[in-house]
Amino acid sequence: MQSGDLQTSPRTVLVLGGARSGKSRFAEASAIESGLARHYIATGRAFDDEMRTRIAKHKEDRAGDGWTTHEEPLDLIGSITAANAADRVLLVDCLTLWITNLMMESHDIDAAGDALADMLGSVKGRLILVSNEVGLGIVPENRMAREFRDHAGRLHQKIAAKADEVYFIAAGLPLKMKG
Repeated sequence: MQSGDLQTSPRTVLVLGGARSGKSRFAEASAIESGLARHYIATGRAFDDEMRTRIAKHKEDRAGDGWTTHEEPLDLIGSITAANAADRVLLVDCLTLWITNLMMESHDIDAAGDALADMLGSVKGRLILVSNEVGLGIVPENRMAREFRDHAGRLHQKIAAKADEVYFIAAGLPLKMKG
């Protein structure tokens, strides 16, 4: 796809799935297929060795493959705005880590989600947002986990309502839900 094709292609895509479902791989392949300059906006923070290993694996997967990486745990809107250009695809991985970071810093998550949803129409190129669907399991046993699940669910609804396409990934297989 060339940047002139953006008039007919989806500008905003939401990719949901569980842990190790293949959602990041699907999103990265979609970004590559776009033919646009690829920018990866990573929201993860390396608080422990396991997370450092996951982040290193994600970086290794993209190494030498034409990606420009931006690491932004909190100011996701600012990072999207700064990288926003008609000839680019921006891949955000992932919204649930962003929610975690906002919760850890006592931000107003609902307001941040509203602001993110509201700015989607200003994206000039293509935006692919990846997030973990965490609301399909049992009710979490503690308050913070329940709040996290609820924040994620509300954010997903806001983004899905404004996205051009929404996919749910399970076992590496995409199910197109919208668009």
